[in-house]
Amino acid sequence: MRDVHVIDEPDIAAVILDPLRARLLAELTVPGSATTVAAALDLPRQKVNYHLRALENVGLVRQVTSRQRRGLTERLLESSARSYVVSPAVLGPSTPEPARTDRLSRAYLVAVAARLLREVGELAHRADRAAKPLPTLTIDTEVCFASAADRAAFTAELADAVTRLVGRYHAGQAPGGRLHRLVVASHPIPAPPSAAVSLAHPTEEIPT
Repeated sequence: MRDVHVIDEPDIAAVILDPLRARLLAELTVPGSATTVAAALDLPRQKVNYHLRALENVGLVRQVTSRQRRGLTERLLESSARSYVVSPAVLGPSTPEPARTDRLSRAYLVAVAARLLREVGELAHRADRAAKPLPTLTIDTEVCFASAADRAAFTAELADAVTRLVGRYHAGQAPGGRLHRLVVASHPIPAPPSAAVSLAHPTEEIPT
């Protein structure tokens, strides 16, 4: 079972976006049958079985074994992954593209994040088919700025550090070299509505 399954096909995305089917996938991270899942979710078995068939038809659910129960063969099913994410690639021409967006806008950050998910999802599928690892690097941390001025200073120092590192290690003409994409982003961490004001500095406003 994969940790994360990136869905980049529109027909499969249409299947998984049904709320009930998403619940079924979550329930089947541990193998179960239509009967056990129906009991856990307090739903009719026939209804559960219908949706499980739809998920199985697109490869999001698979049979792992079977067992005899009350004279019948009961199939035990399992989700294809522990969690799922729908790639922006399913939107086709409507997929956000950084080149069509103002680099200084929040829309640009969203477009870059969409491209990151789209590209890594595609590469992950290729790596799975080839049974090879996919080399990636992820740095994820949190920082609390005391002021907007500190945030601006941090941004300048970070940009300078990245520029120097890229200049040192970039080897565009190296034989066999492979181009990598490096993304550095920052955004306020979402908070409950009652605490949202804490994200703002005294001179800033949080858009509603």
